[in-house]
Amino acid sequence: MNIYVGNLSFNATESDIRDAFGAFGTVEKAAVITDKGTGQSRGFGSTR
Repeated sequence: MNIYVGNLSFNATESDIRDAFGAFGTVEKAAVITDKGTGQSRGFGSTR
């Protein structure tokens, strides 16, 4: 199941998402979506 994660801090990392959702089960993949031009976080991500 993919879970959309919104309203993240721009400082959030994939590890932060993995840690937060890991308390509820196995996290296969975590991703923070970044701007292609600047590489800065766009404030959302996903987990599976």
